[in-house]
Amino acid sequence: MKIDLTTEYLGLPLQHPLIVSSGPLTGEIASLELLQRAGAAAVILPSLFEEQIERDELEIARLYDFQSETAPESLSYFPELDDYNTGPDRYLELIAGAKQRLTIPVIASLNGSTLGGWLHYAKLVEQAGADALELNLFSLPTEPGISPEQISRSSADLVHAVCQDVSIPVAVKLGPYFSSLAYEAARLAEAGAAGLVLFNRFLAPDIDTESLTFHPQIELSRPEELRLALRWIAILRDQIPLSLAATGGVHEAVDVAKALLVGADAVTLTSTLLIRGADHLETLRSGLADWMREHEYRSVEQMKGSMSRARCPNPEALSRANYLRALTSYTPVPGSRLPQSRR
Repeated sequence: MKIDLTTEYLGLPLQHPLIVSSGPLTGEIASLELLQRAGAAAVILPSLFEEQIERDELEIARLYDFQSETAPESLSYFPELDDYNTGPDRYLELIAGAKQRLTIPVIASLNGSTLGGWLHYAKLVEQAGADALELNLFSLPTEPGISPEQISRSSADLVHAVCQDVSIPVAVKLGPYFSSLAYEAARLAEAGAAGLVLFNRFLAPDIDTESLTFHPQIELSRPEELRLALRWIAILRDQIPLSLAATGGVHEAVDVAKALLVGADAVTLTSTLLIRGADHLETLRSGLADWMREHEYRSVEQMKGSMSRARCPNPEALSRANYLRALTSYTPVPGSRLPQSRR
């Protein structure tokens, strides 16, 4: 039986659902070419961080200001600011180079902090030739006076402004920490987003107990992390008219199958490729085709959403109704010892 793996994400036709996500594998042309040869359906470039660009520009400006006040003649030893790569030039060159060398879609990624910055850089990546844009929404409201409505409105306004300013499709990469995720998804759809990526993995700091300082800790994803995305994609699939991508925890072909069954149009992955290499893409692609053949699915389109909340035989498993059953049905692993009570 011939298996059709083609799918569509953000209006972009893909040969199969496997997209390499934003990360260390997609930051160089040589690596991007390797990923294409290995079978990637599309690539998402590393995020362009507005704060990083602005910090570099400020540091260079401060250097010039300091020199002009202390030793003006020394300025002749510094190249003009135009010669410094303080702006997004390198990133835009990566987009342009990728579009010249690759035949698969190239998706830019933007992680901004202000409306003006998002609009400015979104337009630049579009002009550089990106096929689509992924916006990383990450804010950490720490003031008790900021309401969930304010946060939701701010996110929707930002996405609306970007979508109005560019003509390429815009996906929004969300974290799960919303008081009403379904409401947030609906607002982003109304704002013009073409798709959602679920879920963003926010790095939480650890504590160095010797220096008593916080420091970032990066860990690769684990397969069990996919479960949260599976639940929410199944819930949103039939309610929100957006492309949906699952990310975080996709390591095996069966993980790809699960994401498609609940309604994902594509999956994005990096951790498993860092562990196993780019050739694992072909293992995933062929493994997915084998799984579909075994379960009598002829195409990804036929498969997508067949286990969404509206179609699956036990939708209560996606909500609170299955919570008590899961807890009460747990049994210890054979051979394990329960802690003894103290008298």
